[in-house]
Amino acid sequence: MYRWLGQEAASGNADLIHNHSLWMAPNLYCGWVARKHRIPLISSPRGTLSEWAMASGSYAKRVYWPHLQRPALAVTTCFHATAESEYEDIRRMGFRQPVAIIPNGVDIPEQRPKRAHPSRQLLFLGRVHPVKGLDMLLPAWAAVQDRFPEWNLKIVGPADGGYRRTIRQLAEKLGLKRVDFAGALVGEAKWQAYRDAEVFVLPTYSENFGLSVAEALVSGTPAIVTRGAPWRELEERRVGWWIDIGVDALVASFNDALNRPPSELEAMGVRGRERMEADFSWQRMGMMMRQTYSWVLQGGVAPSWLRSD
Repeated sequence: MYRWLGQEAASGNADLIHNHSLWMAPNLYCGWVARKHRIPLISSPRGTLSEWAMASGSYAKRVYWPHLQRPALAVTTCFHATAESEYEDIRRMGFRQPVAIIPNGVDIPEQRPKRAHPSRQLLFLGRVHPVKGLDMLLPAWAAVQDRFPEWNLKIVGPADGGYRRTIRQLAEKLGLKRVDFAGALVGEAKWQAYRDAEVFVLPTYSENFGLSVAEALVSGTPAIVTRGAPWRELEERRVGWWIDIGVDALVASFNDALNRPPSELEAMGVRGRERMEADFSWQRMGMMMRQTYSWVLQGGVAPSWLRSD
């Protein structure tokens, strides 16, 4: 890949390089080739510069960062952040280049009614990984499960390594009731899981965006999300709860959300879908990224979403 990328740059076939994420060899190649051939580089960290991400991982990361990854990233012409919090991560790491703040887009599925279920559904959908906060979700569910016997907790997603076993063992230790552990769902099955739920929860420690939140909202399901993800607008738009990281905050949000009648949660879901359709379509995000590319290559008036402070 390094040889091919260098050949593309040397032949004039590449006007700009856009790198996504960090910590793998291809993420170094982009910086090396951009520096050697003087080609503009856009870097999208994709959450890898968050405090949680920088503190986790192996000891090798401490060596890799100053000697390899940071120098390759330093030649970036313009950074791309998916939220204000990721912009702050970029600045905290000492990079002063312009930053384009452009959220991820979200697919807009066909609008369908929720199916009738004998029980009410609280849904987690995402990677079964330590960063997602399942170690907080399960104790919080243990604290409220007897108060809300009509509700079930459904945990959907692929597991990283042996973490699913760890979470199942925690569930057994806590004596959890009405918890369904499912594997990964894709396509229409995934969208149906969002629609079937009355409330979605993401108790994450760190997210640069949190695509599952956008998918839940566009499916008409209000969301409970910790401040580890940049979703302040959940409260501002009255489409969910944006809470502190911790078991107590989760318990409080469950006591509020799960006690609400279906009609009230449905109204929150309608507002959430309208918000996603208006401002998070892939067409709009593609237009913003295209204008950012044009500004990097041609200059002129900077787009309104570009920060140079």
